[in-house]
Amino acid sequence: MLDTLIKNGKIIDGSGNPWFYGNVGIKNGEIASVGASTPEAKEIVDAEGNMVAPGFIDGHCHSDLMILDYPESEIKLQQGVTTEVVGNCGLAPVPVNPLHKIDLQNYVEPVLGKANKEWKWQTISDYFHQLDQSLLSENIASYVAHGSLRIAVMGFENRPPTKEEMREMKFILEEGMKAGAIGLSIGLLYSPGSYAAKEELAELCQVVARYNGLFSTHIRGEGNNLIPSVKEVIWIADKANVPLHVSHLKAAGKRNWGKVCEAMDLIEQARSNGMDVTCDVYPYSAGSTMLTTLLPPWSLEGGLNSVLGRLKDPKERMKIKQELLQEQEDWDNLVVSTGWESVIISSVHSPGLKKFEGKTVLAISEESGKNPVDQALDLLLEENGNIGIVFFHMDETDIKHVLRYQNALIASDSLTCYTGKPHPRLYGTFPRVYSKYVRQESILTVEEAVRKMTSFPARRFGLGKRGLLTEGYAADLVVFASEEISDQATYAEPAHYPEGVEYVFVNGKLTMKEKTHTSLTCGCFLPQAL
Repeated sequence: MLDTLIKNGKIIDGSGNPWFYGNVGIKNGEIASVGASTPEAKEIVDAEGNMVAPGFIDGHCHSDLMILDYPESEIKLQQGVTTEVVGNCGLAPVPVNPLHKIDLQNYVEPVLGKANKEWKWQTISDYFHQLDQSLLSENIASYVAHGSLRIAVMGFENRPPTKEEMREMKFILEEGMKAGAIGLSIGLLYSPGSYAAKEELAELCQVVARYNGLFSTHIRGEGNNLIPSVKEVIWIADKANVPLHVSHLKAAGKRNWGKVCEAMDLIEQARSNGMDVTCDVYPYSAGSTMLTTLLPPWSLEGGLNSVLGRLKDPKERMKIKQELLQEQEDWDNLVVSTGWESVIISSVHSPGLKKFEGKTVLAISEESGKNPVDQALDLLLEENGNIGIVFFHMDETDIKHVLRYQNALIASDSLTCYTGKPHPRLYGTFPRVYSKYVRQESILTVEEAVRKMTSFPARRFGLGKRGLLTEGYAADLVVFASEEISDQATYAEPAHYPEGVEYVFVNGKLTMKEKTHTSLTCGCFLPQAL
């Protein structure tokens, strides 16, 4: 007898093949049957003609700390997400070197959120064990994060590693891969990742290649330097003979709109030369990051305290201001072409600055009578550098091009934020794809959209038997109404759950039913499936 039978559904199996009417049987956490048969089951769920698909996989997010503080994962389960991949963009709360712990926390907490619980780990294996022992409601896989790895060994030193430091980074990376990491992520836009030369990264990636891992990258520049930045990571992957995944492919800044097509051509050329290269995309024209990332790279050297010191120094501050006022050739000054009216303050911590959440830097500066650059720098000083932003710097046409691209999967790139006005992608990414790009604009078919959220990421990130509705695979499933599924999160009011997601199963257990968490905690840490 089955544990559960989901009957009368339109089955989208995740392969990209056309949907068909049928039933899905679940037993012992796995899919036991798919088809027209109706075996006996302890529990019957009537899908009533709704879509039955594999659970969605968010292959790029920043829930590393949120998953421990809020293991019920309602924000993601409400979207039909059953698995998340963390450790992206070179950012993770491990490894922890006690000598650099404060630096690491200052590095990751603006993006990952300040943990409510004490960090009880030091090694990557410790952190994975903590995930595995937590009562998770969804599955979690993780990279080793290069930025955090570099901090553990070198702090925020802007120089090449010594031979001994490189040996130590390789040792920690190898231990992480043995513990179950799916690969190495880098964030070349962020210090200290930005201090790493391509040769350093290629040497580290050779370790990843030995364990059949993936090299995932937030490239060095997504604006004026988009094309050379894509070429750089292709060179690294080719040198190390490792698969490459380009995170959130985009062309940022008006002067660069349209360049995503050239970037995708580079990926196709690499693939034609025998390289395994893919990318991901999120379905919004605004990104989300920290206000500090708009500063010149040199001003970020030494970590957050050094940044704040430079902002207080009149000469250093003037140098920063002058660079922000004009285009730069050696780094992407995106705010010049898009303007401060495109930069919205999304989250602050100081009660006195809460009134600015949801407002643009330009609007705030007009209220205060300050130059917008001075206003941005003053805000950073008042908030000790910890200011989240939503940044409108992409073109809708570019987004559609990447969504259509057969080698692009869909991920949220969502930052952890339970306060303020976070980017709506935290609450709405996956339903938005169906409502806007499948149903309204016909950019994708429903089968293509499901593939990009299920079997494609499962295969890409080494998650084993997940992402397909086929016998023997893990019973992660979502039942949704194809004509009703829609995101309700907006930039003005982002904290709204979507409509149309009826049931979510994690490892065979009904975890979300009609927007209500069932209190079952059946998620787990997913080591790389070799």
